[in-house]
Amino acid sequence: MAETVLRGSCLCGAIRYEVSGPAKAMGNCHCGMCRKQHGAAFATYARFPVEDLKLTAAEEALKTYASSPAAQRQFCGTCGSSLFFRYEGEPEWVWIAAGTLDDDPGARPGGHIFVGEKAPWYEITDPLPQRVAFD
Repeated sequence: MAETVLRGSCLCGAIRYEVSGPAKAMGNCHCGMCRKQHGAAFATYARFPVEDLKLTAAEEALKTYASSPAAQRQFCGTCGSSLFFRYEGEPEWVWIAAGTLDDDPGARPGGHIFVGEKAPWYEITDPLPQRVAFD
């Protein structure tokens, strides 16, 4: 697939971004922090090189929360949309909340991580690999 510019934004549109695609990976995270941040059974993130992400509107609305000593979650301070996840151990990557992309990321989820923390009311029924941790 040829590299294209993908666009995305938060719910209110205060933050808009562009990223070069396709995504290098995509996955569903079931950890308790992702579930709470997204208010859903799991969060789907698409991975891109950090240098390929460009904010195009309202960078000042972007807020950062250190959810652990090694991870930062970024969201819109106006509407609360979850946007980006960065892990200190892999500073060259940014994980973009897939639901905020306006365009097809060119990848599909390759698996589920932190399934030991999954919501007890949710059953994983697809054939994707399931891992207990991020590895």
